[in-house]
Amino acid sequence: MTEGRAPLVVPADHLPAGALTPVWPAYGTGSLADLLPGVCALLGVPGAADVLDLGAHLAGVDRIAVLLVDGLGAYQFPVMAPHAPTLAGLAAGGPDRVRTLTCGFPSTTPVSLVTLGAGTPPGAHGILGFTVRKPDGGILNHIHWDDDPDPRDWQPVPTRLEAAAAAGVAVTAVTRPEFEGSGLTVSANRGAVFAGAADHPTLADRMLAALRAGRGPALVYGYHPDLDKAGHEDGVDSPSWRAAARGVDELLDRLVTGLPPGAALLVTADHGQLNVPADGRVDLADDPALTDGVTAVAGEPRVRYLHTADGARDDVAAAWRERLGERAWVLTRDEAIGQGWFGPVPPGHAGRIGDVVVVCLDRTVVVASGWEPPIVGRLVAYHGSVTAAEMTVPLLIVR
Repeated sequence: MTEGRAPLVVPADHLPAGALTPVWPAYGTGSLADLLPGVCALLGVPGAADVLDLGAHLAGVDRIAVLLVDGLGAYQFPVMAPHAPTLAGLAAGGPDRVRTLTCGFPSTTPVSLVTLGAGTPPGAHGILGFTVRKPDGGILNHIHWDDDPDPRDWQPVPTRLEAAAAAGVAVTAVTRPEFEGSGLTVSANRGAVFAGAADHPTLADRMLAALRAGRGPALVYGYHPDLDKAGHEDGVDSPSWRAAARGVDELLDRLVTGLPPGAALLVTADHGQLNVPADGRVDLADDPALTDGVTAVAGEPRVRYLHTADGARDDVAAAWRERLGERAWVLTRDEAIGQGWFGPVPPGHAGRIGDVVVVCLDRTVVVASGWEPPIVGRLVAYHGSVTAAEMTVPLLIVR
């Protein structure tokens, strides 16, 4: 422990057996990429396909709200239940009301928000990590991104919100005011009328107001970040996480009780989370062999993208495999793409993936001291990798 720094406190996150088993993204059959196409099909948008068969449960609905709760993985439901009675009631609704999807890979917020909004796997839309290397060698953080690079060029796929608006659907996106006009918002939500909401009561009120406005079909997207933030900072099932869970429940209660006739609410998430103990952290700064031949480090602690010097890729991969053993899959870029984790990846997007991709398993993270802000290595809960706890997200249907 660094002198003067408080010890890391990591609560139990109560993951059940099987939660650390790898899960493949279900592109085309049951992923976040398939949700908005199905919603659009119900609202009459031409060319949209309902592969999730939402129409079987939402016949007659012409106003649909989609709420994404950041960090609300399916494996967090049992932990939340004592603090979230509304959520627990919805989760007990049976197969017509409760389903699971996978997010895309990596299982991280910017990738998932654009996968949902664009209705395509990550390879197509190009938002391929929390941070990625740009062609000029700089590192782009997709959360702190304005207009360099231009988001319409960086993410070229039209969003499903654009398609819905073009078809005459009233489309609204309700999220934090500070996200208006950001690169990530433009990439994920362009085509929607933006409405800022600084807290969860305002989020509920503005989503409901958008559902009630006008007379034609409507699509309302809402985003709530507090659960994920509390998990990162203090861990799943910490006191602050439980408080955030209660906030999610208050939001759901306002939405469910306020739904107007002819409307439905779909609740989903971008990923789950798992707590990582101190002995699960591997720091690049502690092992020079892990940085030999490495010219840039991107991604995030659960999925690292390593960019390597010319001719060094195979040596770097070998060093990482030797160091991490069964704690991670160490793949080349071509192997990761070939295995289908991102869906099809056009040549223009492939360079955003590292020459070497390190996919952490179990409760392991790779901290990159000296390459990224120190706070990243002091988080408690993480996500981004392929475990069921991270990849499996809910789909709750309320009408």
